[in-house]
Amino acid sequence: MEIKDLESISIKNKLIQKVNGTQISVQEDVLSIEEPLEIRLKYYQNQEVVTQNISVTMRTPGNDFNLTLGFLFTEGIITEYEAIQGVFHVEKNCALQKNNSVQVELKEGFTPQLMQADRNFYTTSSCGVCGKSSIEAIKTVSPFKELAPTPITISSEILYQLPQKLREAQSDFSNTGGIHASALFRIDGELLFIQEDVGRHNALDKLIGKAFTKVLLPLNQHILLLSGRISFELVQKAAMAGIAVVAAIGAPSSLAVELATECNITLIGFLNENRFNIYCQSSTFNLETTEN
Repeated sequence: MEIKDLESISIKNKLIQKVNGTQISVQEDVLSIEEPLEIRLKYYQNQEVVTQNISVTMRTPGNDFNLTLGFLFTEGIITEYEAIQGVFHVEKNCALQKNNSVQVELKEGFTPQLMQADRNFYTTSSCGVCGKSSIEAIKTVSPFKELAPTPITISSEILYQLPQKLREAQSDFSNTGGIHASALFRIDGELLFIQEDVGRHNALDKLIGKAFTKVLLPLNQHILLLSGRISFELVQKAAMAGIAVVAAIGAPSSLAVELATECNITLIGFLNENRFNIYCQSSTFNLETTEN
């Protein structure tokens, strides 16, 4: 899909009244589109075909396949790309619902881990989740929980450059001011790809889904940069993908720091062109500065 085509389905123009002091003018503004996406799963069970609705999420249209696969992976429902037979939009009778439903078909012999969805594995801290039990769950369910940590060295100068690279790449945010972004960098600062969505968790699912389809997981030699704050849920998803370093323009929550510590993830907040805070540091992370 061309970038121009993607923008046409993810943003829309609207006439608004702009008030500046005592002056009122009518101008055209750009809004982020928010629409529901139904995620469906088709698989074999006891030699019979089962089709099941898994979730409905509010998202910015575009990169729906990445979002769907990323969601299924970070929820622990599917763990390997080889299980995927196909991914496609489900056509609806109502034109307004077209392309708002995605179905994933699994190959025969692969069984989805639906008990993860049944117990609502990913729950935000606002839902009253017990932090300790959720931290233990992510450590148990992650497919990379037994992966030995590898040393990673990053220059502070590289980190200082990331926010500007994010701004330059985040086209939808520059148009609307209302889109979250997740970006994946190599440790040398090279931007691999960026995904955007009206929901910060969707943006990260899209990013992990793209890495999943490219068979790049685990992302233990990469940097994840988030355009906003770091919530517990985002660290959960990063841990599922084996991400070693999570950085953000904003602040982390206390539970996000706790989970990152338990999962041996380096967590960096308030990153800008000349400063950042390290809230927890993994045992294999080394920061190089110009003073070293």
